[in-house]
Amino acid sequence: MTAPSVPRADTPAAPAPSSGPAASVILFVIGFMAMQPIATDVYLASLPAIGEAFAVGAPGAQLTLSVFFAGFALSQLIVGPLADRFGRRPIAIAGCTLYLGASLAGALAPSIEVLLAARLVQAMGTCCVVICARAIVRDCHGPEQAAQVMSRALAWMATAPIMGPFLGGFLEEAYGWRANLIAIAAAGAVMLWFALRSLTETNRHRNPQATSPRELAATYALILRSPTFLTYTFFATGTFCALYSFISGSPFVAIRVLGMTPREFGLLFGGVVIGFIVGAALGRRGLPRWRITGTIRRGAVLQATGGVTLLALALLEIHTVWALMGPMFVILLGHGLVQPSSQMGAIGPFPRQAGAAAALGGFLMYTVAVPLGLALGASFNSTMLPLAIAVALSTCATLAGALLLPAMQREAPPT
Repeated sequence: MTAPSVPRADTPAAPAPSSGPAASVILFVIGFMAMQPIATDVYLASLPAIGEAFAVGAPGAQLTLSVFFAGFALSQLIVGPLADRFGRRPIAIAGCTLYLGASLAGALAPSIEVLLAARLVQAMGTCCVVICARAIVRDCHGPEQAAQVMSRALAWMATAPIMGPFLGGFLEEAYGWRANLIAIAAAGAVMLWFALRSLTETNRHRNPQATSPRELAATYALILRSPTFLTYTFFATGTFCALYSFISGSPFVAIRVLGMTPREFGLLFGGVVIGFIVGAALGRRGLPRWRITGTIRRGAVLQATGGVTLLALALLEIHTVWALMGPMFVILLGHGLVQPSSQMGAIGPFPRQAGAAAALGGFLMYTVAVPLGLALGASFNSTMLPLAIAVALSTCATLAGALLLPAMQREAPPT
């Protein structure tokens, strides 16, 4: 019995598409990447109200967030290979359709169980568009260029998490939590229309065997044997865990502990996300000099500084808006340096398996973050301390990796 035919990671790729196609799809990359924070950040201000509406409290409300990310994580294992087999365009269109339908179903949910199911399907649709966005960038650029392009896309995309919580807070106060899911559905409808109208295919290496169980297992085994992939995925996981802890814990800290209104929480969240925009811009400019590993190290130092500061303030029981916002701004500044470089560094060695590599990296990242979010919800004690501990541990782990594991890293040559 012959082994499945998996192309080598270092097999030269065909020439990348010209700058014209790359320039034409960058708007889709921004829009697709923005659909995830829209699905989560517009929704954040409603978490306390959802807990009260269905009488499930903070743990039950946070479960709707954890189910979303769990569904996103699991979906990646099949969505990436589907994008490698059928192309980015059809998978992205299917994702927009699922996103739209599930958002409307969630808005009409009569029970927490229906809402959880809708959020699960919504996550599957989100996964389709996000995986396609990452793969599109790799289709058009080599690893170093891809990291710069992803930094630019994420910087523009960050307008969604800036405006999302504020919009969500306004809709929550004016119309209730269901209005937020209708707004999310509207975003899905816009992206579906644009994708049907204008999205072009960028996958020049479609593999008809990409979803074969044997080939899929061989592809994932190939990726997991890469020290470069594992090292960059470690960095991406650490920085994402810090962000996920803030996303899942900050609504309850801000509204229940600090006494903010949903709209005020939106302003706080948006102010913190500005740090990410600044960090992504710095990373894009610094990458030619610092390269991927240098950019990650600088971001990890910033994140650990913010994480330790947040924990110290929580231990001193300094529960103020600035005690939360100041350290998290610094952490998001570091996140803007670490995350784009880590994501593109992880899939850089796999030009022919970019979808599968992006999917596996995302799956591993969320596999760690989702249990952390569940633990954070269960440990909420009307203080900032559980959130601060989770953030500090995540950021310090990223820094430890940046300092102790660089020997494992091998810069992938541009392809």
